[in-house]
Amino acid sequence: MAEFDDLYARYASAVFRYALKCVGQRAVAEDITSEVFLSLYRHLSTVNQQRLPGWLFAAARHRAIDYWRRADVEERYLRLLVPRAAALQPSLEQWLDDVPRLKPVHRACLILRYVHGMDREAIARRLGLTVTQVKGHLQYALKILRRDLEEVSP
Repeated sequence: MAEFDDLYARYASAVFRYALKCVGQRAVAEDITSEVFLSLYRHLSTVNQQRLPGWLFAAARHRAIDYWRRADVEERYLRLLVPRAAALQPSLEQWLDDVPRLKPVHRACLILRYVHGMDREAIARRLGLTVTQVKGHLQYALKILRRDLEEVSP
């Protein structure tokens, strides 16, 4: 454990700065940094210590790429949701209200994110949640909406 603590102390700030440069959002960069060091902890015995800095930055880069892929998927689903909601219901809020599996917290997170354009940190402050909770609620709500769309689509 002492070895891991030393590595974390030595490289964490550099990995965070790199992640922040890749994604441009502090909360996401913190998540990426945490994920990288969790992965390092799990694989510490197999990682070549001579190549550790490269391994850390490659892991951070891969997680940043994953983040942008997820953001792209969210954007595509948003483009699908808004026109469909406009065609079926008078408003997005009404459409969300008609999905019974969505809890009020899911509706609030979706509306603040996609109608009002707030980021996760702002939503967390507004709703009194953690950023991780907001992230989870958004992911779960989008999963529910995808299922709902698949059920009503021919």
